[in-house]
Amino acid sequence: MSYAIFRVEPINTLKDLGQIGAHNQRKKEAYKSNPDIDKSKSINNINLVDTKDNFYNSYMKLVSPYKKQHDEKQKTERENRKKNFNQMLDDSNSVVADELLFTSDKEFFKGMSKEDIIKWAETCMKFVYKDIGYEKWQVLNATIHMDEKTPHLHCVVVPLIKKYDKRSNKDKWTISKKYYMKDQIYLSKLQDKYHERMVNNGYDLDRGIKNSDNEHIDIKQYKKITRKLNVELTSKNNKLNKSMEELENKMTSNKETIFDKEYVKVKKDTFDSMNRVINETKKVMELQPKIQKIYNEVDTYTKSYKAIEKENENIQKEVGYLKRENDKLKQENRYLKDYISSLLEAIKQFFRQILKIGNKEAKNEACNEIKEYYDNNDLEDNDIYEIAKDTDKEDELFEYANIDYNYSKDDLEL
Repeated sequence: MSYAIFRVEPINTLKDLGQIGAHNQRKKEAYKSNPDIDKSKSINNINLVDTKDNFYNSYMKLVSPYKKQHDEKQKTERENRKKNFNQMLDDSNSVVADELLFTSDKEFFKGMSKEDIIKWAETCMKFVYKDIGYEKWQVLNATIHMDEKTPHLHCVVVPLIKKYDKRSNKDKWTISKKYYMKDQIYLSKLQDKYHERMVNNGYDLDRGIKNSDNEHIDIKQYKKITRKLNVELTSKNNKLNKSMEELENKMTSNKETIFDKEYVKVKKDTFDSMNRVINETKKVMELQPKIQKIYNEVDTYTKSYKAIEKENENIQKEVGYLKRENDKLKQENRYLKDYISSLLEAIKQFFRQILKIGNKEAKNEACNEIKEYYDNNDLEDNDIYEIAKDTDKEDELFEYANIDYNYSKDDLEL
């Protein structure tokens, strides 16, 4: 049975968008990283939604009202917080665009004419418009690649919407992936809808394996990546543990009073140790998406094993190996998440205690540190809310993070 495959890949920066555009429009001379592409057949690729210009220029035209709104806001922004439009997009927690991929296996496309493939792709586009909810003006490009082993449709969408802003009491432009892809549970429901739409249009397809929307890797690649991640993870753990031990020693041996009802005093070398712990923690956290990708890929192998058992019995040993490695990584990942979460919570409480009971000088220094962590994306809006609420620095930090005084913590986490 062939599967109805629908995946979503985030495009996080304008540079990424440009690279994806060059790939989808086949503007590179060679594709060493993808030997499946036959450039001699690229002339057969089909544009359902054509981009006459390159992706970047077309994108900037599409988001021009958002840019106009941003540029107007920057006129009244403080100098140390000003960002041009491109910087704001790249630094945002949201994506700049999403790439939707639709395909199946060779067997499904076997015997299909060009017209048949276009009809299949147009059914996919109806799913984009009617089920996901994008409008045609939000589709930057939609291209069927016919120059690889299996035909597939790339559809790049821009989740640009107008959203009501409580502070200004009016609608404002913003890019919001969550408006269309709320979470993984909702994405799974969308995949159900996609399968239903394909079946209702006469395509004999099974639903893809749930939670398998990650890029597939073969077993040799998996082993290589796993070994590399294990080495990298061990190194970063050692550095983190060393920084933690150094901080704990300094906190123990520090003769200054750490917390008092009237003031807070911390030695500079102790504070520097805290910074080193935070930096090492960030490095460990950067590995989490890579590890999660491996977990999801292994889950795909193990869940799909029964379906391919008759075709390749030898894979059983490999699956067993991957499962054991997966269990080890899961255990390590669970420990790291708990450890990092506890550490960050302690740091937040440390800052809050300073803002509540510290002297004026300590509060000012802590406030400046909090702003720096916020600018470096070490702290988010809800963290600022928890640290500053009901302290002397609440007004200053709420204004710095653009937190509405009428918002609750739950609003910030939406």
